[in-house]
Amino acid sequence: MTVSPGTIDELDAAVSECRACPRLVAWREHVAATKRAAFADQTYWGRPVPGFGPADAALVIVGLAPAAHGGNRTGRMFTGDRSGDFLYQALHDVGLASQPTAVHRDDGLELYGTRVTAPVHCAPPDNRPTPGERDTCRHWLAAELALLRPTVRAVVVLGAFGWQALLPVLAEAGWPVPRPRPKFGHGVRYVLPGEPALHLFGSYHVSQRNTQTGLLSMEMLRSVLRAAGAAAGLPVSAPSGR
Repeated sequence: MTVSPGTIDELDAAVSECRACPRLVAWREHVAATKRAAFADQTYWGRPVPGFGPADAALVIVGLAPAAHGGNRTGRMFTGDRSGDFLYQALHDVGLASQPTAVHRDDGLELYGTRVTAPVHCAPPDNRPTPGERDTCRHWLAAELALLRPTVRAVVVLGAFGWQALLPVLAEAGWPVPRPRPKFGHGVRYVLPGEPALHLFGSYHVSQRNTQTGLLSMEMLRSVLRAAGAAAGLPVSAPSGR
């Protein structure tokens, strides 16, 4: 599917209709039909999940892909699962979200100057999209960043998969990406020159595996989000006094 959406709303609508990857289409629709027992009374979204946040965001957060019973159920990135609980709590703590929880699409959550998206918009089996699926989906992320370019000043990438997927998109969008390419790591920060310059931050992914083992703590994530928000020119909350 080739489209040239002129607005974020048009982009989100086009993303939600994509059927380009047969394996992902089959999986997301199978999950939506069979459901998890805890959500048996709910109607699953079961489609590609568009980005979430304002069309003039200064900060973009890039994940991996929607969760089968999270975003694939709710229709909103990082909503309805433990990973989203962790992310939105941290965003609220630093002043970038109106509330610390994300339950469903109509729960009143607002993001301030921040947009959450992913390089793959369909829930993949075992949370593992293939490189081919990542590349097929790339044009959606490229279109999103092109629309956000007038306002975006910083990007936080959650995990190595998102980092690897994003760098070629940034290069195509006109930001000079040095070679060798910047390496992913938690807390790394690079500045890509351009008009405007782009501050690129890395963070471990907010997966349950990372948060439950302590690889990623809440304060580690808050620290990255504060730095990224400040680089983007957004008002962020200072750390609590200790």
